[in-house]
Amino acid sequence: MKLSRLASVAATLAALVGLGLGGAGVASAQEAAATSYVALGDSYSSGVGAGSYDSSSGSCKRSTKAYPVLWKNANAPASFHFTACSGAKTGDVINNQLGPLTSSTTLVSISVGGNDAGFADAMTTCVLQGTNACVARINEARAYISNTLPGKLDAVYNAIRGKAPNARVVVLNYPRFYKLNGSCWVGLSETSRAAINDAADHLSDTIAKRVANHGFTFGDVRGRFTGHEICSGDSWLHSVDWLNITNSYHPKAAGQSGGYYPVMESLA
Repeated sequence: MKLSRLASVAATLAALVGLGLGGAGVASAQEAAATSYVALGDSYSSGVGAGSYDSSSGSCKRSTKAYPVLWKNANAPASFHFTACSGAKTGDVINNQLGPLTSSTTLVSISVGGNDAGFADAMTTCVLQGTNACVARINEARAYISNTLPGKLDAVYNAIRGKAPNARVVVLNYPRFYKLNGSCWVGLSETSRAAINDAADHLSDTIAKRVANHGFTFGDVRGRFTGHEICSGDSWLHSVDWLNITNSYHPKAAGQSGGYYPVMESLA
């Protein structure tokens, strides 16, 4: 009788545990099904450099390997709108990308600010004009990041909150581009590489401060890309790509899946 009773109690506990786990699974599935996700931003969000572009996205180059699509595929939200676009600045996000946002939107992701700061032009200067010109152009970008970009970020974050008052907003930054004293024997000088990395950090830190001020969630990808910078021997970033120049200094598919997606998954 005692053994029988113990067996009965054990079975009851197992059933309760099973119901509990099952209930949690159902709740998680229901939560995912109720998510309305809108992915905004620039080329780091659209997936430039990752390949496999949606032909209907034209020059925006939205990739099926970009982190917003990877997150959508893994979580099956109730709705998904992908408006991120290559080359987008803060004003472009405000004017061209916010259409899908509503009070029903529950999740927004964005990366923006690099184009406002002129990073593409700065990198071109660094590649073509040597160390002195590179450092001077990077210093111009740093001054813009310090003095002008915070207001631009405030404007786009305010616009997002105004149209999606109930959404969780995840703001992702940019990786450091170079592993210093790494495997690259040609190309930019170490002085130029260090200046570029420092400016990328300054941009990330500026974004983080504005994100905190707005009560959004900051997704820092720098840790994920550590060991996978250009000159690391296992780079998740394109260096200068003379055959397809738009790929230059953008994440490869591995950078989207190994760098951006895990950060988004952990915070969304």
